Amino acid sequence: MEEMALFIGVSPPIFQFLICFVATIPLSFFHRYVPGGPMGKHIYAASTGAVLSYMSFGLMSNMHFLVLIIISYASMVFCRKQCGMITFFLAMGYLIGCHVYYMSGDLWKEGGIDATGSMMVITLKVISCAINYSDGLLKEENLRQSQKNNRLIKLPSFIEYVGYCLCCGSHFAGPVYEMKDYLDWTERKGIWIMSEKPSPSPYVPTVKALFQAGLCMGVYLSMKPRYPLSRITEPVYKNWGFVERLSYQYMCSFTTRWKYYFIWSVSECSMILSGLGFSGWTNSSPPIARWERAKNVDILGVEFAKSAAEIPLTWNIHVSTWLRHYVYDRLVQKGKRPGFFQLLATQTVSAIWHGVYPGYIIFFVQSALMISGSKTVYRWQQAVPSTNRGLKKMIMLLNFAYTVLVLNYSAVGFIVLSLNETINAYKSVYYIGTVVPVVFLLLGNIIRPKPVTSRGRKQQ
Repeated sequence: MEEMALFIGVSPPIFQFLICFVATIPLSFFHRYVPGGPMGKHIYAASTGAVLSYMSFGLMSNMHFLVLIIISYASMVFCRKQCGMITFFLAMGYLIGCHVYYMSGDLWKEGGIDATGSMMVITLKVISCAINYSDGLLKEENLRQSQKNNRLIKLPSFIEYVGYCLCCGSHFAGPVYEMKDYLDWTERKGIWIMSEKPSPSPYVPTVKALFQAGLCMGVYLSMKPRYPLSRITEPVYKNWGFVERLSYQYMCSFTTRWKYYFIWSVSECSMILSGLGFSGWTNSSPPIARWERAKNVDILGVEFAKSAAEIPLTWNIHVSTWLRHYVYDRLVQKGKRPGFFQLLATQTVSAIWHGVYPGYIIFFVQSALMISGSKTVYRWQQAVPSTNRGLKKMIMLLNFAYTVLVLNYSAVGFIVLSLNETINAYKSVYYIGTVVPVVFLLLGNIIRPKPVTSRGRKQQ
């Protein structure tokens, strides 16, 4: 095993994790044929998830998972009205405690691995389930559409709950899905109901996802030796000019993203093969199966985002959706529009969920500035009359360049993690990715163009 790990350039613990992670693909496929009805599928999901976790991280991983599961399930049993809030603070608090105890970021940088990454996914699952169970007490007419779709009227059984948390190995790296979808899938309800329309074939989209995973791993392994992050602290980096430093930071961020693209592509394969990744049919003729529930990243959407506001829609998609439904939307008071406070609070929750390293905190505060600055540029773009296509395209190009600059500058903090390394990396490029968003926000308060009205557009 050590020889194979060295061959692909990873440590033995990570190689062992990768074997278990890839094993989720055939195990998810066999989920389709588990006998015993829904109960058999719940037991299979729970047992295979627990075994893979044990083989990847050891016995303590399942003990940590069990703490999160028991905390949330007990709150739903004994305090339904407040179970969402109780689970949010207790589960998130326990996760933060494990982040502090294990300091996983340092371990990952040294080639090790632990269960905190999986705990992060399970934390989101148990919180959303508890909140949706609490929402089941509310009147439907007062709920947002996402609340109506996901609310739970009946308490799931404990085995259903464990199966939901560990199914398809999704607790390794996501994607996060809803309890209601999991139950509908196992019981063949909703979009999975048996009907005259044949079940969608998973094989072509699975092959595409597998090809994407292989491509991403190949790109990452080929680029990693050429752009080591350690070079940012070396004397040769300090001798470079501003453009060279900024370009190298871009390449470090770009290279690191392909590791995540690989991980999420493997998860996509597992979700598609199990059938849980199915999300309905298109309205085209003939209808085409959609697999958005399995998709956690849009690679081209990330790399060629026209606006920073598009990044949450294309990167770690289901965590972004979770943050919107369970943090952002719930901080908006009825009758009022969301503002920078809701955005900053959401990004802060995301930072704490990732870990307690300064690099995470700085990155997500930066991302709040980045998105707000990008929205300012977008408002300028929307205010330009449609007849002035040249200026519209110039502002669109400005927003694209702004997104590339600030995203890759900010991502360095997410990668290096420590306060000293983050500040030194930002300082080496004169804090350009912090200064530019602040300048745009200030200009947005000065330059407030009135958007072109519908009547004005008709006259044009």
